[in-house]
Amino acid sequence: MKLLLASQSPRRKELLTNLGFTFDVVKIDCEEIIPQYIKVGEAAAYLSELKADAFRTLEKGEVLLTADTVVAIDNQLLGKPKDEDDAREMLRSLSGKTHQVYTGVTIKTAEKTITETDVADVEFDDLSENEIEYYIQHYQPFDKAGSYGIQEWLGMAKIKKVNGSFYTIMGLPTHLVYKILKEI
Repeated sequence: MKLLLASQSPRRKELLTNLGFTFDVVKIDCEEIIPQYIKVGEAAAYLSELKADAFRTLEKGEVLLTADTVVAIDNQLLGKPKDEDDAREMLRSLSGKTHQVYTGVTIKTAEKTITETDVADVEFDDLSENEIEYYIQHYQPFDKAGSYGIQEWLGMAKIKKVNGSFYTIMGLPTHLVYKILKEI
């Protein structure tokens, strides 16, 4: 089996390596637009499958892994911030509240496609304007859905409670990936 990871995320690369898999990183160019009819809980799986479908035809023995993570609060999706102001607004919306992090994974072979989604609830403590500013300036969270990484300062200092997989919040539900890859 030749595993192909279609992600530029250093977190996904690290997690897959730590699971004990060897893989090649591949790039997929795909416009990630979520249609209006897609429900919040299905958005991550939709994007993950969209990426997998945009990849070339797989050869026998190749396995493609794609993933996507979305953050939702009050049934509204928060993507990656466009700029500092967008990041500030997202973090303000998460302050003192519980939100959901959905990560969809698609594992595709020449014969079949398996897509699953995992969700975790994350409760933030109140965030002051100074804390939001400190985080944005020091951690540049512009490549992260919801404008934060749980493994960084904000996650360590301000997340009160998590119900679900820490790794799902990081961007790869490792328990699902391991289970599916072992079956393949």
